[in-house]
Parts: sequence; C-alpha cells; structure tokens
Amino acid sequence: MSIATYLERRGELETYFDRTAVDAWAKLTSDAPVGRIRATVRAGRDEMRNTLLSWLPQNMNGARLLDAGCGTGALSIEAARRGARVVAIDLSPTLVSVARERLPSDLDSSTIEFRSGDMLDPKLGRFDFVVAMDSLIHYRPADTCRIMAGLAARTAEALLVTFAPKTPALAVMHAVGRFFPRGDRAPAIEPVGEQKLRRLLMADEGLERWQLGRSHRVASGFYKSQALEMKPWR
Repeated sequence: MSIATYLERRGELETYFDRTAVDAWAKLTSDAPVGRIRATVRAGRDEMRNTLLSWLPQNMNGARLLDAGCGTGALSIEAARRGARVVAIDLSPTLVSVARERLPSDLDSSTIEFRSGDMLDPKLGRFDFVVAMDSLIHYRPADTCRIMAGLAARTAEALLVTFAPKTPALAVMHAVGRFFPRGDRAPAIEPVGEQKLRRLLMADEGLERWQLGRSHRVASGFYKSQALEMKPWR
C-alpha cells in the first residue's frame, strides 16, 4: 500500500466527514425526516448494518470488536448490547462526539470505547472481530487489500467489510452525483468488481491464512454496497 496515497485519502475523508458534511451525516443517521434520495441511502445503510450484524454471533460476551469507521455509532451500540467490548473509531472527532451523545442510557458506557483516529493504529490492540462498514470504499482496490491485511493481522475470528461494487448503475449514479452541490459530495469512491477484489485478496501475502466467506449486495436507490466476510483458516 502506498502510505502517501493512504494518508492523502484519509485526510480528505477526515475533512469531509468532520467539517463539510457532518450535519448532513448526523441527520442521515438519525430518525429526522430526509428527502427521497437520502431516504433510500438511509434504508440501504440500515439493511447493510443489519446484514453485518447477522454475521456476528448473537452472544458476544467477552469478545472484543473493532468498529472501524464507526460514524455515529449504530453498529457499535448493537454489538455492545450482545455483550461485546467495542472500540469504536472514526477519523471524524465530531461524528465520534455524536456517537457518544447517542449512547442509550440503558447501556453501560464502559462497553464502548469511542476514539477518533486511524483504524490501522496498532495501539488499538487485537480483536476477535473487525467490522468496516463503508469505510474502505474510498480507497483504491490494492490499498483496500493492504488495509484489510493490516486489520486481519490483529483479528482472531472474522473480518467483515464492505466495498463499492462496480456496476453500470453505480457508474451512472456517480455521474449524476457530480451535479450535486459540492457540500453534499463525499470524496470519490473506488468501485471494484467482486471477482477482481477476490483475486487481489487471495493474492495478498498478508491474507494467505484467510479465506473468503459470505457476500451480500445491498442496492437501495443511491446506496450500492456489498458486504464481504473473511475468516482465518482453521
């Protein structure tokens, strides 16, 4: 992975989510009314989050989970309710603050450690499970593989990620998205075909002890994303 490329894109994402679109993102991930297009995005994200949660154990007592790119914390909260000890990290300090504010009063605050920073920071330690929902979609496929290898090196049970599937419909939506006000635009995502990503992952030396598992695509209006499961060989 090119460290320069990774750091450059990471900086763009931090600026966007922490300054440009933080209010819109906080609204999107709440119950507040939104427009028709954003409603489809909200529904798609809800479906994707539920998919990833369904791939995690119902009983997570004692398990340590990294929510890599936690946003406003919805997945972290559900994992904590299952008994997981969660480290919820995001590049945006503002979104992490929103996540803290949304922590339900009936949930022990010590079950989730909210942090702002780099999901690849080795100081975060080791985990049983890592979930990266829509946090890798802005990186080039080769960089995505290296990021996943870095996360896998500190993961014992499963690595659950999403990527932007390369489809004609998504290409059209990207073209339309260029006409949106700049303040509504996220940094460009990097679509990749599933088979190409699978080949890249299987060829990565850092993932030679890992196998690909379930896959599930969510298509809801302007939201197009695909979940992929990886587990170590036993």
